[in-house]
Amino acid sequence: MLAQKEQKVVLDNFTRFGEVMPDGRLTVPSDGKTYRMRDAIRLSKKLGRPLTEEEMKKFEI
Repeated sequence: MLAQKEQKVVLDNFTRFGEVMPDGRLTVPSDGKTYRMRDAIRLSKKLGRPLTEEEMKKFEI
């Protein structure tokens, strides 16, 4: 009985997931810029840290 109740709660949460996001987005809106992401990720891994905004500007298309 308890397992059925827990499963129902999980399913209820799943079916209502998008209700709090009226436009359906799961991320913030795009700023419209395009980047060479593979090159940026490669540099980030080499440096061992996230890139700064200034460093990311070098990868804008």
